[in-house]
Amino acid sequence: MNLCRFADNRLGLIEGDHVKDVTVALDCLPAARYPLPGHDPMIAHLPEVCAAIAKIAPNANALPLADSALLSPIANPGKIIAAPVNYKKHLDEARSDPELHHQNQVAEIQRVGLFLKANSSLVGPSEGIEVRLPDRRTDHEIELAAIIGKRADRVTRETAIEHIAAYCIGLDITTRGPEERSLRKSSDGYTVLGPWLVMAEDLPDPGHLDFELKVNGATRQKANTRDLIIDIADLIVFASMFYTLMPGDVLLTGTPEGVGPIKAGDTIDAEIAGIGAMQVKVR
Repeated sequence: MNLCRFADNRLGLIEGDHVKDVTVALDCLPAARYPLPGHDPMIAHLPEVCAAIAKIAPNANALPLADSALLSPIANPGKIIAAPVNYKKHLDEARSDPELHHQNQVAEIQRVGLFLKANSSLVGPSEGIEVRLPDRRTDHEIELAAIIGKRADRVTRETAIEHIAAYCIGLDITTRGPEERSLRKSSDGYTVLGPWLVMAEDLPDPGHLDFELKVNGATRQKANTRDLIIDIADLIVFASMFYTLMPGDVLLTGTPEGVGPIKAGDTIDAEIAGIGAMQVKVR
């Protein structure tokens, strides 16, 4: 089951080249009052939502996918967690290119740890990327994004993967400069998630996925998740040592070599095997 958010916050079920409007399935979610929950309610109740979708999908209105404006498939993550330099060749290129490291020491992920991105940076493919500081270099980074499905607090490697609900494509857009990563990567629109959620049970081997990013039709990044320095399970172990992961939290697992600049007018095409493809405009 592949689920998306589209148009004016509608919930969609992807079937071939159509999206079925199954928004009414969200009626199974509990009503929320202030203070609002610090997690994504749909992901916290995903089994119930999927069960409701299965019942209504046969008679749901189907719309052409190509005409549907896709939003981020996650609406309310409690936090967006990202893994820096988690591919060896990207670590090498970051250390060798002054435009990437800006005289900062680029340490291994085991030493530098993870970092957080502002939730306000979250957008979907249809919303595109607005370059925030056009006088600074802005780079693309494609990553596999894992969506946490249940509370994870100091979990073991043996149980870590069980805490993932779904996967999607992530773009971690980056302003180059001397500031901390969390600032340079948290501009509005600098976390693009899409095109939809693929349920974890439908992607049984996330550690062996080919993926590719093109800018204006030219390949910039091409790799496989088997090349991760710290794999997905150990990233969850690492993160949950420091803070409790909650349903809807987003884990960006790292980008490979080939990061490069983007500018207004560019078109990014990102694809991950087993998930799908999305196109994002830069303005």
